[in-house]
Amino acid sequence: LFPLPVRGSEGLYMVNGPPSFTESTAFQRVSGKNCKAVAFSKDGSLFAWCNGEKVNIVNVTSAELLCSFDLPKAVCLEFSPKNNILAIWQAYTTAKDGISGVPNLQLHEVTTGKCLKAFIQKKMQNWCPCWADDESICARNVNNEVHFFENNDFSTIANKLHLQKVNDFVLSPGAQPTKVAVYVPGSKGAPSFVRLYQYPNFSGPQSALANKSFFKADKVTVLWNRKATAVLVIASTEVDKTGASYYGEQTLHYIATNGESAVVQLPKGGPIYDVVWSPNSVEFCAVHGFMPAKATVFNLKCDPVFDFGTGPRNAAYYSPHGHILVLAGFGNLRGQMEVWDLKNYKLISKPVASDSTYFAWCPDGEHILTATCAPRLRVSNGYKIWHYTGSLLHSYQVPSNEEVWQVSWQPFLDGVFPVKAVKYQVVPSEVPSAEPKPAQAYRPPALRNKSVTISKLHEDEPPQNMKPQLGSNDKPLSKTALKNQRKHEAKKAAKQEGRADAHQESTQSSAPQSAPRNSVPAVTSGDPEVDKKIKNLKKKLKAIEQLKEQAAAGKQLEKNQLEKIQKEKALLQELEDLELGL
Repeated sequence: LFPLPVRGSEGLYMVNGPPSFTESTAFQRVSGKNCKAVAFSKDGSLFAWCNGEKVNIVNVTSAELLCSFDLPKAVCLEFSPKNNILAIWQAYTTAKDGISGVPNLQLHEVTTGKCLKAFIQKKMQNWCPCWADDESICARNVNNEVHFFENNDFSTIANKLHLQKVNDFVLSPGAQPTKVAVYVPGSKGAPSFVRLYQYPNFSGPQSALANKSFFKADKVTVLWNRKATAVLVIASTEVDKTGASYYGEQTLHYIATNGESAVVQLPKGGPIYDVVWSPNSVEFCAVHGFMPAKATVFNLKCDPVFDFGTGPRNAAYYSPHGHILVLAGFGNLRGQMEVWDLKNYKLISKPVASDSTYFAWCPDGEHILTATCAPRLRVSNGYKIWHYTGSLLHSYQVPSNEEVWQVSWQPFLDGVFPVKAVKYQVVPSEVPSAEPKPAQAYRPPALRNKSVTISKLHEDEPPQNMKPQLGSNDKPLSKTALKNQRKHEAKKAAKQEGRADAHQESTQSSAPQSAPRNSVPAVTSGDPEVDKKIKNLKKKLKAIEQLKEQAAAGKQLEKNQLEKIQKEKALLQELEDLELGL
């Protein structure tokens, strides 16, 4: 039934997932506005929450209370991957002497409730320690060092990774050996860099698996693929010095654990809104470019595989099995979603979830949750459950004086739900789909009964397959070859344009007409350079003629325009000399 916990001003309660959508009777509703945090374990079997007095852990299936901790100020909760530890973070405070801090990050054993370790963790950002999936390693960033603990023994630090100033790190998912991606920001003219290591090989100049440095980086996001063979790095600056973008400047880098690295060449300039790995680990999707944004799927060679064209979108979400992709436009966009079948690259549906602040795939790969939550939006709070074919299955909106703070699916481990064939036929629903009516543009009374001419600010680009077609032996061109090909085509086009202009001038000169005072019949020489000079001189003389007409009409000319008129005699002489030499 995939229960969904809903946390808000109405309290904390569980809603049964599809098909019933009723409130769960197994989990007793927690009333009041004091519920600050909730968390599921990775396999979805345990659920923890803080009610403003205690932190409680229950078994989801039986709703049995396993243990509780007297930590009324808990703000963040997180389970370790194997459910052995619950990490709890409270806001940092100093002791009564006002100097020493009180440990505010606590690691509790789930089975016994015993506190294994307490740390001082001042910042809420990156508060939680990171575990390898088998819990053999636990790591946290302390004063620009990464400290590693083994087998949940927090009495001794098993290893340290020390670089100049480690700003952030990310452990690889999946089985051993665990790999670590480390980000060190640049300083004093030195570039920022991301390095990949294999635990515990941190010492020595050759210990890094891969290294990528870049100058333009104030902030970095590191994304591992599921197989831990490569990372994608989004490097962003706060300010775009060219002034082209309000969002700063972003670049996308690919780094593989075998040492290969590349800058991903995005087809359209502008911000990078979202980058996501496919669950298959061999493709990734980037949503990028000035609006209307492009969305492109790339392979591990960083070559584009499929381009979804342009549209109002700023986010991408792969289904848990990786066979469906949703491109969505949330935030300051209208909430349009495009659901794509990735096997055939066909559009399945285009539902609209207006004012959504949250999106999540159900672990079954069939259902989608969208929600409007406070504090991002304080009006029209609620949640909706959709089928990917576009039908709205359930919708709930809280009363106008209430708020929803958080909604989420119960997680499940990979492989619990089998992959199902993609459907295109809309799944029937009893809920009417309340699609927002498009706002009509204002029309003045005089034009209201006349036919409407629709003009678009941008023409949307259609989707296109970027894979080389089977049967054609043409290999995809390298970047240099592509550049040379474009140069060659541009030169060819310019040559043809020059010939056409020369031909046009010769035909015009042969036609009987009252020619202007300065015009001379166009005669082509054998030398294209001389023809080009003659053409440019005629262009300048024509511009001077126009300026003289403007002056005669009483227009005040600029200083540089008057100087142009004074050059007329010299230009006429130069033109005469060139044509006499023919």
